[in-house]
Amino acid sequence: MNGKGSLDSVRQLGAFLEAWNRHDLDAIMAFMVEDCVYEASAGPDPWGKRFEGQAAVREAFAGVWATFPDARWTNAEHHAFGERGLSEWTFYGSRADGTRIEVRGCDLYTFCGGKIALKSTFLKSRPPLPANR
Repeated sequence: MNGKGSLDSVRQLGAFLEAWNRHDLDAIMAFMVEDCVYEASAGPDPWGKRFEGQAAVREAFAGVWATFPDARWTNAEHHAFGERGLSEWTFYGSRADGTRIEVRGCDLYTFCGGKIALKSTFLKSRPPLPANR
């Protein structure tokens, strides 16, 4: 960790992830600037699918819990370097059909004025696991 304000940014990323694990969309969006951008891990473009602005990003984030109602992120490590940040984590989630996802991933962040301006998500590619029996 280095750069001015990095410790505050690391704490912010920890609190941001805690809000994700609570499925607290209002708290999540409070960490983000008004004209925020989210780049999902999958989509038609090299960067995945891009969502721009609070309304579009909020809807995309809500879609995570619609797909994975028990979504959670564990084993997290957060790093910050000036206006950039990184969170590494393990994602767990189950779909309605019972298939499960367990993958390592990370988010790359750009900060602006102490808030998150860009969240870009990357995941390992792994087939879904069978439903628990």
